[in-house]
Formats: sequence, C-alpha cells, structure tokens
Amino acid sequence: MDSTSFLRYPCIFVHGMFGWGDNVGLNNFLPYWGGTAGSITELFTDMGARAYAPSVGPASSAWDRACELYAQLTGTRVDYGKAHSERCGHKQFGRKCSTPLVENWSEENKIHLIGHSFGGTTIRLLAHLLTYGDEAEIKASGDEVSPLFKGGHSNMIASITAICAPHNGSSAYETLERRHLKNLVRYGTYLYTGSLGRSRINGRVVDFHLEQFGLANTPGLRDAQPLRLAIRKIKASDDHVDFDMSPKGADSLNKRIKICPDICYFSFPYNAVKVLRNGKLSPCYSRFPALRMTSRVMTRDVRRHIKEGNNVHKLYNDGLVDTFSATHPHTEPYVRWVNTDKVQPGKWYVMPETHGDHGTSIGIFVSREKMEKFYKDLYDKLLMSEKASELN
Repeated sequence: MDSTSFLRYPCIFVHGMFGWGDNVGLNNFLPYWGGTAGSITELFTDMGARAYAPSVGPASSAWDRACELYAQLTGTRVDYGKAHSERCGHKQFGRKCSTPLVENWSEENKIHLIGHSFGGTTIRLLAHLLTYGDEAEIKASGDEVSPLFKGGHSNMIASITAICAPHNGSSAYETLERRHLKNLVRYGTYLYTGSLGRSRINGRVVDFHLEQFGLANTPGLRDAQPLRLAIRKIKASDDHVDFDMSPKGADSLNKRIKICPDICYFSFPYNAVKVLRNGKLSPCYSRFPALRMTSRVMTRDVRRHIKEGNNVHKLYNDGLVDTFSATHPHTEPYVRWVNTDKVQPGKWYVMPETHGDHGTSIGIFVSREKMEKFYKDLYDKLLMSEKASELN
C-alpha cells in the first residue's frame, strides 16, 4: 500500500449470520472483525480510514438486515416496508437510530461496504434497493415510502466486498434438510434468540434485532410477545436467514437483485478442503469442530450429487459456504482477478481462492501478520475503486 494514499470514503463492515457489530458488548471481549488477531476496524483506522462495524439482525433475512443497516447509516427509524411487513407478518417499523453512522452520506460522500458471509448478501441487497428501489413498496406506501425503496441512488456506494459470501446459497442447509435436522435447528435457534432476546443482556451483551416479530425486546423496552406466539409467527414466514442462506432462498434473491453499474465489486472465496495424493479429499481442517463436521458432510453430499449427474462441479468449501458459491452470484457478470492498478464498476472481480476456513478471513485462529496482509491488500483494492468512482 502506498503510504501517501488514504481512503476518502468510510468503510462499513457488515457481519454475517449470528455475528455482531462493534456497538454490542460481546465485541469488547471478542471483535467479530478481527477475532483472535486484533481489531480490523482499528487496523483500517491506523491506515487512515474511517471504519465502522454496525450490528444488524444476526438471524434476520437479508431484507430486514438491509433496512436496519440503512437506518443506522442515515440515523432514521427502521422501516421494513409496508408490503414486505404485511407479507411476512411482522411490524413495519423498528427501533429509532438517533445518530447517522455516516455524516452527509451522498453521491459526493460515498461509502465502501465490506460484508463477511451473509453480510455479503445483505450489502448486495442494500445496493440494489438504493439503485433500483422496490415497486411493491412504492405502490403500498405512495408518498410515505422510505427513501430506501425509491431507488435512483446508485452512486452512493463506491465498492462492495463480499468475503466467504453464500451468493448462491450453502449446501450445508441442504445437508441439514436431507438428515431431517432443519426444523430442529430452526426451532433451537428461535428458542435461543427468543430467550436471550427478552433477557437483560439483550441490547447490552448481545442484540438480536428481532423485535419486528416480537421475539426480542426493543432495547430499553419490554415489548416482546409471548415466546410461543413469536416463534409461531417467524416459523410461518420465510423472512429469516435460514431461508435466504439455502440454495432456494439464494436463487430467489439472485432473481431479485441486479448488479449496480456504478459500484466496483470484489469477492474473496475461501477453501479449506485439500486433495490428497491418492485423489481423495481431506475435509476442512479447522479448530472449530462444527466446521470440520459440516465440511465433511458437505463434501460427501456434493460428491454424491456428482455421481447422480447433477450440475455440481465443485467439492471445495470453507466449512460452511461452498467455494464456488462464494465466487460471484451466478446471474451477474464477473472476471477473474489479475494484478492491475485499475478496476471498472458493474462487474465482480473474483479473487483467487484463499486457503482457510470460514473464520480465517475475519481473524479467527490466525496470526495478526496474516490478517493484516489480507486487509492491507483489500485496502489497496478499495483505493482503486475510489479512482474508478471519480472517473465514472
């Protein structure tokens, strides 16, 4: 990185499923962005950038998370949209964000969006809504529609970076379904979030952002609905991370989301599966036992699909997301990255596969040196996107 070059625009780091931001108490003990290697937002600050890591619904849908992120960026009340809320059976309005995360966010003062895992899906949808709006919401709310759903703001984002993102879903969810574990995991998730979400630690140590379903208390209030009723409401809906992370849900999102012509896109796929000398695969090695287990099962299931003749040609994964899924959305244009000093908006730049599991890219169980190298390289690419944005 050129030490004389500094990013003009602030960087917004968006966490993935069951993650948290820097305004949640848990982050004081273990930064989501940085893990055991130190804080990535502090690293960016040391390099001269403004860096923020907001917290959005860890188990919420991409739509709800995008609405929450927009409200935090602009310092407004969360508006999930009248049409969306009626379809999904939850409240239209959420918590009030009193202070904008980014002052004077506009086409002259853009932002960089960096998303890990499901955070990558979230920021893609936010960019789509800002650019193209949503006809159903405009029709439902008329003049009172949120600015987020009006569209016409494609030039407010300089770049989107997706790290280990399930652009085309994760076969881990298909694996759960084949083993008849999907409903058990879903119910366990809602019971867990509902129990903690109405406890005193909600909004302090953790923040589930599920008050729209009545599953959690709005921070500062005790407005959660009876647990059984709230779980029944969210189970009857497809408005949650469980659906959006599935291949079916991801396909639905890909049909909705369009690439934005004024934004530079970068993707970083990871792979922790090795091919041994005898041609057999060694599943993901990780210090997380759960990732080792899911990687092993995902590899077996994908291999079985290949034998059955389905169009699945990649066996690699990072323990949670298939490597081919993390390259780019299959509906959008892309190029493989080659060393260059220029990038163009309106297409994905797919980086070479990096060896590591789903947590490696956010500093979990890796050296600080390795983490810093990755993010300094990303910093350089964001500088390129700013130059492209100025020329656009």
